[in-house]
Amino acid sequence: MSDGPTHRSRLGCLVIDCKTSELSDATDFWSKTFGYRALPDPAYPEYVMLETPDGEPKMLLQAVDHDSRIHIDIEADDEEAEAGRLEGLGAKRIAAIKGWIVMEAPTGHRFCIVGPQRPDFETNATAWDNA
Repeated sequence: MSDGPTHRSRLGCLVIDCKTSELSDATDFWSKTFGYRALPDPAYPEYVMLETPDGEPKMLLQAVDHDSRIHIDIEADDEEAEAGRLEGLGAKRIAAIKGWIVMEAPTGHRFCIVGPQRPDFETNATAWDNA
């Protein structure tokens, strides 16, 4: 790696997209599947965080209107630099929604680039050369 500017990124969250308008059944199933406590936020009923052990990626249930699937969020301290790096690897930018960037891998899998989510980001994220 050169001495040029860098940004950092890492796997941040596993997002379980649930085709539903109400997450109670999905929350019951997934929290019991992993044995993780559900942390709903009444202000955002379309999302339910599952409490994962320290050091593991976050896990989020999300109510969506498209087919159910699981996607990943990549944490980055410079979302644009990370999007550019991944575009160089063959990913396509799909949209910018609510402050994150939706991408598509060459394999057709969708994923999002988001800001840092966990407190150990600086210590455990990979540093990338922006050159």
